[in-house]
Amino acid sequence: MTLIISIAMIAVLIMCGVILVTQSSRTLTGEMPVGLFAFIAILFTSGLDVGLIMFPLTEFPIYASEQVYEFTNPLAMAFGAWGFLVWALYFLTTFYFCILEPRLKLFEIPVIKFINNVVIIGTCAFTGFLFFKYLPDYIEGLSDGARYVLVAGVIFLAILSSTHVRFVKILSISSTWLFYGLILIMFLASGIGLSGLMKNLGLLADYFPNMHRFTVPISDYHQFYLFWWMAWSIMIGQFVARFVGGLKTWQLILALLFLPSIPIALWFSVLYGYYAQEIEIAPYLNTLMILVGIVFVLNSLDSLTRLYTDNLRITAERLGLVKYVALNWVLLFGLVLLYRYTELKIEWVGLIVIGIYAVVFGLTISRRSKLSDKVSKP
Repeated sequence: MTLIISIAMIAVLIMCGVILVTQSSRTLTGEMPVGLFAFIAILFTSGLDVGLIMFPLTEFPIYASEQVYEFTNPLAMAFGAWGFLVWALYFLTTFYFCILEPRLKLFEIPVIKFINNVVIIGTCAFTGFLFFKYLPDYIEGLSDGARYVLVAGVIFLAILSSTHVRFVKILSISSTWLFYGLILIMFLASGIGLSGLMKNLGLLADYFPNMHRFTVPISDYHQFYLFWWMAWSIMIGQFVARFVGGLKTWQLILALLFLPSIPIALWFSVLYGYYAQEIEIAPYLNTLMILVGIVFVLNSLDSLTRLYTDNLRITAERLGLVKYVALNWVLLFGLVLLYRYTELKIEWVGLIVIGIYAVVFGLTISRRSKLSDKVSKP
């Protein structure tokens, strides 16, 4: 599996380079174009989940203690798992669904369409499962019954939100501002000051001279992250491509690499202050983190639900609201339980996505004659 994900990541980066060289001035416009801030908000909240809020404080000690991570500091290591280079996967798929898919329609081929939607549904449920799994770490004394009820309720709200794309946009933009508010509140409460924040940002900058190390698995845990990003890559590109608002190719990749990485860098740097100085997180701050984490889960689930229901034409307009909600709730909550009680792993989903990449690449090459001259000329 290590060899497969390594080859896949290197191939993705090479393809990104080829696109930049040959298509840098091409204008990309989706079906429902929005402004840059709204686009990044939709991308950020759809392409990330509760792990961004909940994982770093538990991971810093791991990165600090294990020898395999000694080439950099824990903050830079955590950033490497979530920021900058890995967003190139979303660039590749967003470009494909803006420019190539409308002409080739490879994802309308029945077998590819079926597998793609199985991946979307499976990854959507995995997001709910992660939320279920880590809730007890953040809500002390939470009973199993309450955990099931909370996860079931969040899935229900996400499905309701997915009934109209307007709700998805509003929730994405609102939760982006909510996340920035959380960063500010956590920063002020930490007492590390601007000097402490700048010091941590300096530590984080050590990621960039070591960036090449993050293209292939550093450890089994980092490999899990790479498969996780790979599992998300096609469906996020497919979803956000419809919202691209007239960006040039070079502008799109810069936006995807830098703009989501800024709040991630700030958030991780603030959290690292709590870790490094052993600052206890007050109960009200922990509550805020949980609430923002829930909103992130809602964002991820409603975006992915919207995507696969559109693809499969099982929309609320077609089924009616009650049937739509009931069908998707049973499907997603049932899969969350399946992850809970079986050995299903996100790495398997990542392998399937890599297979889709390979098939789509081969078909794109074989059908390149169907592409208009506009694809090859900016």
